[in-house]
Amino acid sequence: MTVKDVANGYRNNRVGPILRAGPLTAGVIEAAEEDNPGKTINVDDKIAYVRIDTEGEMILRRETLERTLGRPFRMQELEINLGSFAGRIEMTEDHVRFYYEKTL
Repeated sequence: MTVKDVANGYRNNRVGPILRAGPLTAGVIEAAEEDNPGKTINVDDKIAYVRIDTEGEMILRRETLERTLGRPFRMQELEINLGSFAGRIEMTEDHVRFYYEKTL
């Protein structure tokens, strides 16, 4: 990454969770890919945390997370493991939506 890339970082529309590394991470990555068809899901593993993002909007559904994790899941579990996130966030009992609409 160059200095120019960093200086222009505010110009992107990347959104998604930044999770503490742990047992939830692989299931969230799989759910992100399944719940956001046609989008490129980027995964940046920094060992202590994992940044999962895509352009503009990312949806994670409870039903998908339950399937990928192989167990019942409450969306509050995601909040507990969410170190941070990019974009804005909308959370319900059935899904979480990361989104960002920017005009430059």
